[in-house]
Amino acid sequence: MLEVKNLFAGYDGKDVIHNINFKIARGESLCLLGPNGCGKSTLLKSAARIIGCRGIVTLDDQKISTLSRKELAKKIALLGQSSQVFFPYSVYETVSMGRYAWSEGFLKNLSLEDKTIIEAGMRKLDLWEIRGRMINELSGGQLQRVFLAKTLTQNPEAVLLDEPTNHLDLKYQIELLSFLSTWIKENNKILISVFHDLNLARRFCGTAVIMNNGKIAAYGKTEDVLKKNILQEVYGIDIQAFMLESLEKWKV
Repeated sequence: MLEVKNLFAGYDGKDVIHNINFKIARGESLCLLGPNGCGKSTLLKSAARIIGCRGIVTLDDQKISTLSRKELAKKIALLGQSSQVFFPYSVYETVSMGRYAWSEGFLKNLSLEDKTIIEAGMRKLDLWEIRGRMINELSGGQLQRVFLAKTLTQNPEAVLLDEPTNHLDLKYQIELLSFLSTWIKENNKILISVFHDLNLARRFCGTAVIMNNGKIAAYGKTEDVLKKNILQEVYGIDIQAFMLESLEKWKV
């Protein structure tokens, strides 16, 4: 289980998130929802120890603050919103970086097990045929899949994804989320994802946290959290009415 207790975090001495508490068991998926600027990305970064925080984050009852960076990389992986390309590595080289925490060296010292894991991850995300291409030549959707493959190749116990369907067309969004749903169950992993698309969140996540102004506005089973009154209070519009009106336009 991953548990967050009394978490505060922010930037330049000013808290962005305040007293965050939730937990998620292995084999389950939790989505973070809420308007822009409510603290979703800050929460993920603090849970992954990318930024400093006050409070406690535990994984299987072990405080992540006690782990070395390499140990932490074996436990938790974070894929942020924007993955910038600083060096033109190949697709294969980029995905291989996910094995760094498990390897003695870097790229040249990959074991047979490393190579097997890398190839399997790339094939699952439809990247094997372009493994030799340079990542600065890829489309946004292809690049997103490359960095996701790198994250999964890291084989952590908990995967934190900030808008994982960013840049992906609808087909890949559905395929990706279906794959992740199966992957966490079959491998007894934990998945926490930031979503803006409430339809995808409702379909693929069993538990939801809705944030507003840096605090938790609602937390529980997704179908219980995505209620008209809660959404209207957080987003300032009648989302349910908008969804139903949109659905009517699809009817023939």
